Amino acid sequence: MADFYWDLKAWLEETRDVPLEEMGPFFDARIGDYEEHMSPWKEHYSWMAQLLPAEIRTLLDIGCGTGLELDQIFLRFPSLLVTGIDLSHEMLTQLSEKHAGRFLSLIQADYFSYDFPKDAFDSVVAFETLHHFTAEQKQTLFTKLHRTLRSGGVFLECDYIATTQEIEDLLFTECRRRRDRDGIPPDKFVHFDTPLTLEHEMQAIREGGFERVELVGFLACDDHTAMIRAVK
Repeated sequence: MADFYWDLKAWLEETRDVPLEEMGPFFDARIGDYEEHMSPWKEHYSWMAQLLPAEIRTLLDIGCGTGLELDQIFLRFPSLLVTGIDLSHEMLTQLSEKHAGRFLSLIQADYFSYDFPKDAFDSVVAFETLHHFTAEQKQTLFTKLHRTLRSGGVFLECDYIATTQEIEDLLFTECRRRRDRDGIPPDKFVHFDTPLTLEHEMQAIREGGFERVELVGFLACDDHTAMIRAVK
């Protein structure tokens, strides 16, 4: 952990004057190499697909991007009714082109403010989209996801975690500094990683209404990307 911590501090120092970018435009600008950039997590996409309950018929994918997790999910559930939501127009366009002919409804919107219908989905997935937000923001979102799931529905989150409290504190402190420097209000989404510790992530899910929350685990190739399962 010590080496990673000091490497992270060195990177933050090297990039301390780089302006923050708004979330949607950040991903729009990187559509060309996004899927290659995310390729190290291909085993995690397959893992998430295999963890979904066999009987599901409807799925919500928040922060769906170009649908790398959906590539694997559709292999297992080719007739699944999927709703995907993301800020990036370019990514949603690529996802739509990749999976033309699927039962796929796409929404370009902020999933924190979007009004999802009650008791609408059998499962919800979030793949590496929630590591930019505070525990308070996440708790509000998890409350919405709990509401939109049917009874017995499953929420799967696969995302970065801060492996120590020191790392969580360091990143949130630096994010606040950069926001202040750039004059960015707290309610505007920017691309800067602020993962919570596993304890804090799971606590936010519980405070969102999920009583059954468990760490499924980590893959051997990656000890800081956790798979979490919660059941309504």
